[in-house]
Amino acid sequence: MTFTSETARAWVDIDLGALKANARTLAALSGSRLLPMVKANGYGLGAVAVAQALEALEPWGYGVASVEEGAALRGAGIGRPILVVSPLLPAAVEDHLAHDLRPTIGDLSALEAWCARSARPFHVEIDTGMARAGFRWDDAPAREAAAERLRAETGWEGVFTHFHSIDEDPASAAAQWDRFQLVLAAMPRRPALVHAANSAGALRGRAFAADLIRPGIFLYGGGAGGHAPAVVAALHARVVAVRRIGAGETVSYGATWRAPADTTIATLALGYADGFLRAADACAASRPPRLIELGGRCVPVVGRVTMDMTMVDVGDSAPVPGDVATVYGGRVSLDQQAAAAGTIAYELLTALGARIPRRYGGNG
Repeated sequence: MTFTSETARAWVDIDLGALKANARTLAALSGSRLLPMVKANGYGLGAVAVAQALEALEPWGYGVASVEEGAALRGAGIGRPILVVSPLLPAAVEDHLAHDLRPTIGDLSALEAWCARSARPFHVEIDTGMARAGFRWDDAPAREAAAERLRAETGWEGVFTHFHSIDEDPASAAAQWDRFQLVLAAMPRRPALVHAANSAGALRGRAFAADLIRPGIFLYGGGAGGHAPAVVAALHARVVAVRRIGAGETVSYGATWRAPADTTIATLALGYADGFLRAADACAASRPPRLIELGGRCVPVVGRVTMDMTMVDVGDSAPVPGDVATVYGGRVSLDQQAAAAGTIAYELLTALGARIPRRYGGNG
């Protein structure tokens, strides 16, 4: 691979064509319109680039978690509706208005604050079991007070809930959906947009599709609902050092790993400051080994991950400084790397450090 300033150390290649293919799969299976989640900087891959690529699919709009994220999309020329999915705080009303952002309202104080200031569109969240945010489905007094306030509000555009365990327990989603329907039936009217399905929900077809789907991880190449996505992100790192060590010698801080036999250690220019988690080392013995692709095969990570570098045991192979290793997106998938780290694909993607260049391809 050509050595450039972007690829001198570590970088992630992002296939925007694969991203769009995953979005098309979700839309086709659900039969519903897209409201892609591009929060957390597009799950670490670049919200502006992701949104610009998805524009070709004509989504209804985009979901973000903060005013700042919405403002960044507006600054890049994104004109579609932007829903801030975090609960509205009354103090943030003016900021939402300044950037033409739809707020998520989940309590009476936020509802009063928004409606007293503006007739612009907003969405109401119903908590059907996540216990995180929104009007509780079983809190009749608050629900009834909200319903009375919503009766005359022309800006009330949408209502939604969020599934907590649809991947692990599909029956839980059905129970939440039933609760959601009970709340909808008690509302003064059905707003224009009802939505509930995340990636796993959308991949189940029409059951939870409603008017919009809110996909996240599947767009970015993480598995959901038993479906395998197209690979979107491939994280690479250069070999920066190679050394031969003898049996019994240790590697990295704390001397936690000792070579069982003579072997070769390759050092990669990737560490926890780049998003390759050191915390995963703590319980490594209870999980599959953390493997990285190098020289056409998968080799194990050894010793503690350091801030800027990671060591792998390549046995009798002979890599040289400048060779390229693939952390995920090749022989090792994003989900496999996450499982070996004891976490989920969401965390690996959003942990990508700011100093990791994002390189875009795939005719985005």
